[in-house]
Amino acid sequence: MTDYRRLRVALLGAGAVGSQVARLLLEHGEELADRAGASLELAGIAVRDLDAPRDVDLPRELFTTDPEPLIVGSDIVIELMGGIEPARSLILHAINSGADVVTANKALLATHGPEIFDAADQVGASVYYEAAVAGAIPIIRPLRDSLAGDRVHRIMGIVNGTTNYILDRMDAEGAEFEDVLAQAQALGYAEADPTADIEGYDAAQKAAILASLAFHTAVPLEAVHREGIVGIDKAMMDAARHAGYVVKLLAVCERMSVDSETSPTGEAISVRVYPALVPRSHPLASVHGANNAVFVQAEAAGDLMFYGAGAGGVQTASAVLGDIVSAARRHIAGGVGVGESTRANLPVVPIGEVRTRYQITLEVEDLPGVLATTAGILSDGRVSIATVEQNILSEAAGRGADQEAGVARLVIGTHTAREQDLSETVTRLAESGAVERVVSVLRVEGN
Repeated sequence: MTDYRRLRVALLGAGAVGSQVARLLLEHGEELADRAGASLELAGIAVRDLDAPRDVDLPRELFTTDPEPLIVGSDIVIELMGGIEPARSLILHAINSGADVVTANKALLATHGPEIFDAADQVGASVYYEAAVAGAIPIIRPLRDSLAGDRVHRIMGIVNGTTNYILDRMDAEGAEFEDVLAQAQALGYAEADPTADIEGYDAAQKAAILASLAFHTAVPLEAVHREGIVGIDKAMMDAARHAGYVVKLLAVCERMSVDSETSPTGEAISVRVYPALVPRSHPLASVHGANNAVFVQAEAAGDLMFYGAGAGGVQTASAVLGDIVSAARRHIAGGVGVGESTRANLPVVPIGEVRTRYQITLEVEDLPGVLATTAGILSDGRVSIATVEQNILSEAAGRGADQEAGVARLVIGTHTAREQDLSETVTRLAESGAVERVVSVLRVEGN
């Protein structure tokens, strides 16, 4: 083996990803040294419980419950603990101790990213986080480096494998949400408490990170509009299939033109997470199972698609190892770390200003004039109808004037409309005597 300079590597956390990272560092040390130009010495692994069961058999002498001695004197600190504290404090300690940091902690970066990046800039360190979004898929580095000279207009991604698995099974099997969720939990795709996934919190954290990179703007997590998939049922999936769509939980990050009162540059961004209808001809419609995919539209590069495993211990460990090699190369080359480019300061507009297309499903009385009344309410609300389909759910009880009318279901596709106009119009529809029930309102993305 070449006599390389030795770099000390500290690992914080040995869960599904951390254990695989440790294994790969130990098993492929020589190969990684050749790629990095430095010998990577795993100095130790800090964990909460020394006796916790782990998927990988690692030397016990590497483990400690005290991270402080590991951080001090290490060249690279890998944080795979998750959560906000003590991860935040330990990362800041590592940076102030002169180490570069590698992390997969999306929750921490989405809430405290600016603080962490500023701390790294102050001392000339670097923070690497390829594994924080979409697991093994390389998306952070392309946005941060490869597309740094381009103008990204839009990102639309499936960034949560659990919800994609659930929606994909519902679409393929015609199953109900609760049944597929239970199946996902049994297979290990969903946690015992799946709230972070099915309510869209996980995807919102990743959307904040992607938007910050793509638009060179610090995007706070609270500025991300978030909706989950708990309201999606079999009837909605069937209606989507019939209309040529599939339902996906999407993270959408978009550059928008606005008036000068909103932004001096005439530009702003929208960052949102919600279930949406995607045409089956769109590349994202073919993302099955627990896979992730990110679709990027840039001014010069055009349309780009990144696809692969969005989770999994060894898959995510691949992204972490790539960051470790990058950090090691920087140490060997010397110089200060490259800071985050977040100086565009574009405002983040509220969801009400977003413009997209919609599919509105209503249950109405099957009477003459109801469709005209519904169309009139939509028109008054500046929502233009593109398509209408009517299905009879129940026949009228009789033909006399005093008999109850039947019930019909209207599926209305709209042209592009402003979200606030659409929301106010749906409220008026719900309050009108013509509409029995607003079944669902879904955005249409991807064309």
